[in-house]
Order: sequence, then C-alpha cells, then structure tokens
Amino acid sequence: MKASLNFLTVGVLIALAACSTQEVKRDTPAPAAVVPPPAAQPDKTSASGQNPAMTLDKDGKKLHLVRIMDGLACKNTAQGAQGSFLIYAYPEDIERIKRERGDKVFAEFSDRIQAFSADVLQQAVNATNLDDNPFALGQDEAQEALAKDLSVNFQRAVAPAIAKFTQETTLTIDITPFTPSLQFYRQGCQAALSEPVAPETSVVKP
Repeated sequence: MKASLNFLTVGVLIALAACSTQEVKRDTPAPAAVVPPPAAQPDKTSASGQNPAMTLDKDGKKLHLVRIMDGLACKNTAQGAQGSFLIYAYPEDIERIKRERGDKVFAEFSDRIQAFSADVLQQAVNATNLDDNPFALGQDEAQEALAKDLSVNFQRAVAPAIAKFTQETTLTIDITPFTPSLQFYRQGCQAALSEPVAPETSVVKP
C-alpha cells in the first residue's frame, strides 16, 4: 500500500522560528477530495475541535510547532487511517542553519521530512490492528483505543528516522500524531487514497 502526505515547504520554518504562543490558523478548508463516498467514510472522532500544543520539550530544548502535515495510509484496500501530524523544530537551530547555509536548504529538509514521514505512517498503519474491537463499549472508546495504538506505533517507527535526520542536518525536530484528528477507514481506503488531494495549508500565524 502507499501512503500520502501533504504539506507545504519547511522553508516556512524560517519565518515562524519566533512564533510559539499564537494559535494555529488553517488558511484553507480541508479539501473535499479526501472524503470518500458515504459507505466508505472513516469513523468520526469526537475531539476534532481540540487545538495542538504550540511547544514541545525534547532533550532539554523547547521545540515550536511549525507545520501541520496531513496524511493518509491504507493497510489494505478496505482499512486505513488518516489524520494530522505535528512537526516541531528548535528555533535556535533554524536561525543557525539559516546563517550558515542559507534559506534554500529548508526546501530540501521539507522533501526529506515528507518522504520519511510517509514511510513511517505506512509502517504505523501496518502495525495497528484496525479490526473491530468486540470488547469496546462504544464507538468513542474504539476510536480512542485505535488512536492510541496508532500513535504509539508511529512514535516507535519515527524515532530512528528523526534521529538520523537530526544527525545529518543538525536541525532538532519532532513529529507527533495529533490524536484528535485521527480517523480510521473500515472500507474504501484505497479508493480514498487514489483521489488527488490538494495540500492543505496549515501554519502557525506570526
């Protein structure tokens, strides 16, 4: 199966390095193309209105939210998951790299992050049991359990990719699933994945 991830260039990191307390603004609405036919719609999450954390502590550094990336991956033709993934970066690293290597390097970083994140999302979806849970008390509980399992599997898979990226670029980053956004397909995932999707612009407003 193939994963799909959409986000704008990480070059925006340069302008957002000092922004840590403002709310996230979605400049365009979610694209309708990603919504499958009624029979194939993913399970709805009841917490989709929550806001992501604007900062994250990692290795003694305070990373800032700089990008929201939307992704979709299928485990098979029927099952899969989609949601938003939060990219955090260390502002001081951004400024240092900008001085040493120039602004254009962040476009390269963008491509690399998108590539390994798509692979990690696919690994996480493959490792998550997406079958109906007969022991769940209801849809909300089943949704919460699936979101937790996928998040754990994503974090486990992304850790070595992030470590390699940080070692090679000297840019400290972290990527975490935004669990309230996660939705799960019971049928029609492959059909949804084949639909062309325009990237959704999600930025931290200065």
